[in-house]
Amino acid sequence: MSARNIPVIAVTGSAGKTTTKEMIASILRRRWTIFKSASNWNLPLNTRKHAKQLRAGYRAAVLEFGMLRKGHIREHCRSLKPSYGVITNVGTAHIGNVGHRVQGIASAKSELIRHMRQTGTLVLNADNANSKLLTVKGFQGKLLKVGIRNKSHYKARGIRFLGQGVAFQVRLNGKDERFFIPCLGVHNVYNALNAIAITHSMGFTAGEIRKGLAKYPIPYRRLVRTELPRRITLIDDTFSSNPDATKAALDTLASVSRKHKIAIIGYMKDMGKYAIRGHDGVGKYAARKRLTRLYTVGKLARHIAAGARKAGFPATRIRSFASRPQLHRALAGTIKPDTAILIKGTHLLKLEKTVSFLKRSSSRKRSKGRSGKSRARNTFFVKKPKIF
Repeated sequence: MSARNIPVIAVTGSAGKTTTKEMIASILRRRWTIFKSASNWNLPLNTRKHAKQLRAGYRAAVLEFGMLRKGHIREHCRSLKPSYGVITNVGTAHIGNVGHRVQGIASAKSELIRHMRQTGTLVLNADNANSKLLTVKGFQGKLLKVGIRNKSHYKARGIRFLGQGVAFQVRLNGKDERFFIPCLGVHNVYNALNAIAITHSMGFTAGEIRKGLAKYPIPYRRLVRTELPRRITLIDDTFSSNPDATKAALDTLASVSRKHKIAIIGYMKDMGKYAIRGHDGVGKYAARKRLTRLYTVGKLARHIAAGARKAGFPATRIRSFASRPQLHRALAGTIKPDTAILIKGTHLLKLEKTVSFLKRSSSRKRSKGRSGKSRARNTFFVKKPKIF
């Protein structure tokens, strides 16, 4: 099989692209040598470079097809025509670049359906209402749907949230098969279902799929969990942000068994005229999550705070900051034992520095305690990180 004739699996969608790609790749590698696009290098220029890197010996290629505007996914398909396609969901990421309407996102994502191989296999989310806006009419290939609530070809049942991940069942070939993913959040069950649908349709066994999912590499700064003493849990989700991904991160925070829960949420970019509505909606969603405190960072993120207040979240438990240093000053010495902290925002804010700040602060407190100096009342320090 020449490099140009191998199966090409393309993953696009408003959220979950990188995780779905990594899960698919981990399963395929149980049997094959494959090509996988690195990190989130997912713009058309990257795909043109990836096409040149394919060589004899690869049995498949799995890539993200990202978009900032209409036409981008068509460009991807011109460089590498997918035989398998996944549209994880249709949300509001980059909505400001496509007419400020969800229909614009759906139209741009539908380019994958129109320009992939028309005899190929397409996977869609049966539970994502906006996926109904995708243009599937005329597609001659196999259409598979994944879901948890609605009727689908690959449906997760018996979902159990465990300390280090999520267990669930999917019926394959008439038999209920058990799977485990080493990450939390129901949104990652959908990502796993995408991977199961693709690889099962390619002939991979339940055992191969099970092992691949259990050992997939968790993407960098995407819901990375660090456990600290005194039941402090730090959740680093600072790689990127959009309304749907932020709501999923808040769901994950809510699922952590801690008495106090703090959400630190930065502004979201590429929202255009939808910016106020999108940030406001995140705030209203956060208000339902029984948070102890809500901190926002950046001018636009003030609309998150406003949305939370309108939804009934106490104003005394909300603080908005213009910059990261202001946030750090407020955080210093205020973290109580038995607390989970979510840090979420666009990479432009560099909130990974807030994660580092909290870790450094805890290390300094630990050193003071050991040297016999006065121990801080709320001392915590970094242990080996756990990832989900």
